[in-house]
Amino acid sequence: MSTEQINSDLSAIFREARKPLRVNSNELLDRHREEAFLHFIASGIPEKTEEYAHADLLPAFDRDYHLMLRPPRLKVNPDALFTCNVPGLDTRVRFTVNGWTARVDEPLELPGGVVICSLPTAAERYPGLLELHYNHHAGKRDTLASLNTAFAQDGIFINVPDGVNMDKPLQIVNLMQGNNNNVMSFQRNLAIIGKGATATILACDHTLSDNAFLSNSVTEIALSENASLDYYQVQNQHVEASRINAIFVTQERASRLDANTITLYGGFTRNNLIVALAGEGSECNLHGMYLSDKKQRVDNFTSIEHAAPGCRSNELFKGVLDDSAVADFTGRVIVRPGARKTEAYQANHNLLLSDEARVNTRPQLIIDADDVKCSHGATVGQLDDEAMFYLRSRGISEAEARLMMMFGFAHEIVGRIRLEPLREQIDNLVDKRLRGELTKCYNCVRHCKKTS
Repeated sequence: MSTEQINSDLSAIFREARKPLRVNSNELLDRHREEAFLHFIASGIPEKTEEYAHADLLPAFDRDYHLMLRPPRLKVNPDALFTCNVPGLDTRVRFTVNGWTARVDEPLELPGGVVICSLPTAAERYPGLLELHYNHHAGKRDTLASLNTAFAQDGIFINVPDGVNMDKPLQIVNLMQGNNNNVMSFQRNLAIIGKGATATILACDHTLSDNAFLSNSVTEIALSENASLDYYQVQNQHVEASRINAIFVTQERASRLDANTITLYGGFTRNNLIVALAGEGSECNLHGMYLSDKKQRVDNFTSIEHAAPGCRSNELFKGVLDDSAVADFTGRVIVRPGARKTEAYQANHNLLLSDEARVNTRPQLIIDADDVKCSHGATVGQLDDEAMFYLRSRGISEAEARLMMMFGFAHEIVGRIRLEPLREQIDNLVDKRLRGELTKCYNCVRHCKKTS
């Protein structure tokens, strides 16, 4: 099927879904739909644009999907379907299933006045916050995010009031379940971190059945003055799953963001991380790791906009690719006029384990200000022969030496995870992944999907 036909089909679906979309949604969300879809359809599914120069989105969209316009009827509680396999991780857990929030027994307002609820509930109870933030950070910056705005009905809302330190990390477990259908889902999350507040959010993506999935998720994050957020995304789905994940962040004065994206498994994964350093003295640290083999594909696009003086950004993404896997990394740093005293560092390093594996890497600097310190770099290579010889000379087998070198390469990213139980478990999962043992949705109790 051509992209033109897919765009036409999406238009027809949207026209037919206009009324059902409003049944389980809210006026504050609905008011953005028409304009967002017009923005999407003006360009359609991206093909060879600057942001999607090497992306091949057609296989992800070229499926017969069922669009869920109402909440799924779960036969059992999500806790019975999914067990977090991180020992000692003490979090508040919220589930979504196919983009819809699952009911929980916890109260709406938590210690310190922290609010965690569904997006429609937030639109009803906190309309002022939704008016101020919903679609303000994403807007028309990405055509696939506009597609999300047109269709999304539900997701997770987080509000941490001024001066509050969230007592526990929030763990968002995103589950995909198809029963007898392939499923296309749209999820919209919004997090607002108040002045001087701190929070930790862990998002985990998993599949529960062997259907084909296409999930389009958008998360908007507002970091107020002196706010601090640690954000982790762990992606571990099966090979028939395609995930388009976009995170849009606006940072005010002296705020800090540490974001870490770990892609362990999935058929097609596209991560967009768009950050605006809008306030003086703000800091952004983006780290990512992707492990791919067979015919998997991982695309990472990052954009950090320095729009105020004295801001700092640091970015490091690393990938290990085997078999016929393909990865694409585009990292863009923009320094706006007047953003003096900017410090921006960016690097992308890739390890290829086969002759068929391929990576496209494009670090970019756009500087329109004086008195800045900026650098970028990228490497694509294979295991170091001298290091391999050194390990072999110490009596280590070739297979184990390869694993040690790959693990050391990947651990530089894992070591930046501040949640110790999560860091230890990711180390364990990476080790299993590199050994070829982690070939399914490791944390799913059902282990439903073959990987060939």
